[in-house]
This record gives sequence, C-alpha cells and structure tokens, in this order.
Amino acid sequence: MSGTPQQDEELAYAGPAALVELVRRGEVRPRELVEVFLRRIERIDPRLNAFRVTLADEALAAAERIGGHEGPLAGVPVAIKDSMPLAGQPTTWGSRTHGPPAAADAEVVRRLRAAGAIPIGVTRVPELTIFPWTASEAGGVTRNPWDLERTPGGSSGGSAAAVAAGLAACGTGSDGGGSLRIPAACCGLVGMKPTRDLVPLAPAAEHWLGLTVYGGLARTVLDSALLLDVLAGREEYRRDAERPPEPLRIAISRRIPPGAVARLSEDQRRGWEETARLLEELGHRVSERDPAYGTAALQFVQTWIRGVYEDTLTLPEPARLERATRGMARAGRVLVGERRAARLRERRAGTTARILSLWDEVDVLMTPGLASTPIAAEGGYGRSALAAFNLASRFTPWTAVFNLTGQPAVTIPSGRGADGLPTSVQLVGRPGAEGTLYSLAAQLEAARPWAAARPAV
Repeated sequence: MSGTPQQDEELAYAGPAALVELVRRGEVRPRELVEVFLRRIERIDPRLNAFRVTLADEALAAAERIGGHEGPLAGVPVAIKDSMPLAGQPTTWGSRTHGPPAAADAEVVRRLRAAGAIPIGVTRVPELTIFPWTASEAGGVTRNPWDLERTPGGSSGGSAAAVAAGLAACGTGSDGGGSLRIPAACCGLVGMKPTRDLVPLAPAAEHWLGLTVYGGLARTVLDSALLLDVLAGREEYRRDAERPPEPLRIAISRRIPPGAVARLSEDQRRGWEETARLLEELGHRVSERDPAYGTAALQFVQTWIRGVYEDTLTLPEPARLERATRGMARAGRVLVGERRAARLRERRAGTTARILSLWDEVDVLMTPGLASTPIAAEGGYGRSALAAFNLASRFTPWTAVFNLTGQPAVTIPSGRGADGLPTSVQLVGRPGAEGTLYSLAAQLEAARPWAAARPAV
C-alpha cells in the first residue's frame, strides 16, 4: 500500500479502536498499517526525535503473522517506552550506560503482542526516567509536535510525542511521579495512571519503592480504556468509557501540596475553571475541597530520590551518568539511607489513609494537570540536580502525591492556552476507580471534543 500523505494521516489518527474495526472488516491489512506508520516516522520523526529505534523489519514480519484478527488490538502499531524490556533490544533507560539486550519481553509487551498489537519502535526517555521532560546525553532532545521549541513532557515523552504526531496509534508509558500524566497533558492526550499493582511491572517486582506503575497513552478516552483493558488483563474499562456516569460528587482543588513551590498560570487556571463549570452543567455536584496533603510531597521526594539511587546501583558504568542524575543519586544515598527508606514505607499507609479520607465524601477530585503549558524542550537538561528538581516541582506540583497513595489518576485536555498549546486537568479517584474516571472523562470529551485537533508537524 502506498498512500498519499493525507490518506496516511487519516489512518494514523484513526485510533486503535477504529483501526481494529478496519482490520476486522478487511478494509486494511496489518502490514498496510505498519507501512503507514513507518512512512510517517521516516518523514516526521527527524524533527521530533520521539524514537530511539524503529523496528521496521520486526513490525512488518509481525504484521504478516497476524491471523484471524480476533485480538482487541489486532494490527495496531504501538510505541514501547525505553524502560520496558523488549526482546532483542537493550532497555537503555535513556542512558549511555545500560545492560545487554533483553532476553524476553516485559509482561505488558507480551500482553500487547497477545492482543495483536505490533511494537513499531522504542521511544525516548530522560535518563533513568527521572524528570518531566525528555532530553539526555544519550538521546538528545525530544520535541513537542504542537511546538518544536517545547517539551512533550516526561518521562514518557517519546511515546507521547509519537502518539500526538500520529507516528504510533498508541504508546506505553510508566508513571512514578506523573510520567504518563505529564506527557499526556503536554501533548493533548489521555494519560491514565492506574491503581498501584493493577498492571504488572514484571520482570521487575517494583520500581522506586513502589511509586511506579505502567499504563498507556492515547488520543481519546475510549482508546485509553481499550489499551488499559489489554495491559491489565481486563474486559471492563472500554465498557465503562461507553457508559455515561451517574451524577457524581466532585471536589475541585488548585491548592499546591505543602512543600512544593509553584504558580498556576492563567491558561491552566482558566481550563480548570471551565471544566468545573462544565461538570456542573453535566449534572454533577461540584464543591471546592482540598485533600489533607500534609507532608505527602516531602515523603514522595525522599522516596523518589532513594529510588533513583537504587537504580544507579544496577548500572555497569555509573560514572557515565549525567550531572543531574549523579546529583539525584547522591542525594538519595546521603539523605535517605536504608532505615529511613523503611520508615518512609511504614508512614505511607497513614499518609494514604489521611488523603483518602476526602473520598469518603466525594467520588472524584479534579486538580489542574500542570502549572503551565509545556516548558522549553530542553527542560532542566544539563543543569545541576537542584536546579532541575526546582524546575520540575514548579512545573508539575499536583501529580506526584498520587503515586505515593497509589490512587488512579488521569489527565485529559481542558482546552488551549494563549500560546496554542494544550491545557489539562487531572481527575483522581479512590483505588480501583478507573471505571469511574473513564466514564467521567468520556462524558467530558463528548461535551468538549479534542481529538479532531492535530499538530501542524
């Protein structure tokens, strides 16, 4: 199949659910879909730098092997984040120092393949997935397709840029402090951080002392739900996304968790306020309520830097790590020893219970997604650990606390800023409430569609 750029674009932005139907009806073959996305990667990715490597031969061969087209993602090309083992490829974590090629797929990749999805490439991340931008000495700077001078976020920034630019139908990501939700917010996507332990991290037992979860990135709520069904081994989230919610009790808050220093931009505040009004118009009971954050942000930071330090212990040449990475690891080693790390784990249950008490009285919390529209493409790359940390905390003060509690949270578009870039809100539910979040997010999307917008790149 040799389509025009316009024909390729229509397929590239159709989304996984629609592509599966086209494959099932025989209107397009999996190989043709792979060829469409490979052509777009070749043409567009030199400007974005979303992919570390493209798996052209492997993807074409996999497309030829797809048989009855019965899988829920049959024939759908998917981007794989460079923190998830992919058989035959090194998992570099965005670093110049890493281990050998993986002998086997991560469990999430195995599930995607079993569902008929076709890994088409491995996407860029910041070194050790630490920061909310995607730039590294190993991989250079990854750029936002809405504005090449801005970041697509991080750490799943390569996957987000690829999906937003129509270089993959959907993508995988991980989230240890916002790394799915931040790129989704930057790129106008849907980014669901599922409840802790819903999606397996195998072959890893945990990451960053239990902060990190796996999930996916997609352009619509329905496609995000379909992707989570596959990753979690469920058959319920797509149905939830297709079912309007009952009237919900929704708390709205723009309070910044104590310990973080940030300022909410006018663009993001307007998107948050307009979404609150829309929720009321849709029949939900909306009230301003703040979670009892307490010292959760500080507990997160200590857990995070200890996790970074432990990651560096597994590397063959830690001296080759970047300046900021070495600084973060040093802080984790000096400030959070083994006994302090154990105490942090012990305190987590109490902190979680205190924050979750809000959900005794509400069903969903809505916060801004980010403090501003996307920052410069380089983010804090090349700066000291302290300077990079400061920039990160000012950019994304609302995401990390919910990694500590393990609650599900999703960012969705809320409009456009004065600079034309996406704004966003975050919806947070009690543990296990992904279905409620998908139902509500889909209702908001139906009332305020966003998927028809495409970046000029």
